[in-house]
Amino acid sequence: MSAADVLVCGAGITSFARTEASGRQLAVQAVRAALADAGLPWSRVRAAFGGSEAAGNADTLVAGLGLTGLPFVNVRNGCATGGSALVCAVNAIRSGAADVALAVGFDKHPRGAFDPRPADWGLGEAYGGDGLMVTTQFFAMKIQRYMHDHGITPRTLALVAEKAYANGVRNPNAWRRKPLDADEILASGMVNDPLTRYMFCSPGQGAVALVLCSREAARELGGAPVALRAAVVRTRRFGSFEVFSPWAYAGPPTAVSADAAGAAFEEAGLGPRDIDVCQLQDTESGAEVMHLAECGFCEDGEQERLIASGATGIGGPLPVNTDGGCLANGEPIGASGLRQVHEIVQQLRGRAGERQVPGDPRSGFTHVYGAPGVSACTVLTR
Repeated sequence: MSAADVLVCGAGITSFARTEASGRQLAVQAVRAALADAGLPWSRVRAAFGGSEAAGNADTLVAGLGLTGLPFVNVRNGCATGGSALVCAVNAIRSGAADVALAVGFDKHPRGAFDPRPADWGLGEAYGGDGLMVTTQFFAMKIQRYMHDHGITPRTLALVAEKAYANGVRNPNAWRRKPLDADEILASGMVNDPLTRYMFCSPGQGAVALVLCSREAARELGGAPVALRAAVVRTRRFGSFEVFSPWAYAGPPTAVSADAAGAAFEEAGLGPRDIDVCQLQDTESGAEVMHLAECGFCEDGEQERLIASGATGIGGPLPVNTDGGCLANGEPIGASGLRQVHEIVQQLRGRAGERQVPGDPRSGFTHVYGAPGVSACTVLTR
């Protein structure tokens, strides 16, 4: 079976705004929406994969969906949980183990910052005692170095966030739907230099589900399927400087995002220049800047001009994070990677509403990145 023979036939999403619903309730809601979109009953799903960081085991969703006896595998892979669940579902179809498979990601995080424990990441307690488990500090150190090396200014970071909040206004499912301009963002209070308060996303809540079908199964359905040309996950290689890295390599750097993006493009038989709309992990503004280059959409340092020109806006030649990304939606860890794919599916179907990219987009790319150096990327076409 070729890469193009796995189709996204159904996509469901919940609001990412704060609600009283539990994470599992949100997940059931997203799955039902995805099944309705595909025009399939739950009993037709032959395998399911899903996960969350803080909202419970995905396999327990069968209590709300139906006790059909299907294999349901729990996936937990940090911010790449959703992307990893998707890879599992794709592999189930390609292997012939299932002709209809589900990928679901969900989470509901408490208010406040994430509080990871050093031992869970293979680090000594002193690492946390020195304050290095604080992810805002790591992200600031990494983008500070990148800005120094490649001539990126703080205003560019503010423009990334300005775009995200403007796109969030157009997205009815976004958590943050208030526009903020670059000056407000720069003046919002320093958290870790050079990143200010409104340059960061926040832990949040939400759920996304995708129904994947083989080409044969999709023929039974109507709708508007989208081809999932590639879905890959990669972990860091030696020489990368990632979240919770206890040191930085002095030699030529590697990047897990570059590895994952390169593998996805190779699998799809396409390249960055073939992409009409993309989603890049924007845990904070600097991440989007760096990932533009790591995923092959520009050279290091070109972001200063590219972003200032409006090229990454909805009407630009390379629209990025058209739904507002993590900055406007928040980050429910299990759901983020699948939210990205959901957005690309809607864009390629022409159903993105006020945030629809003009010019009839036909290809999309997604990229998610998380600790301690894992990345998941997809390429989709219609």
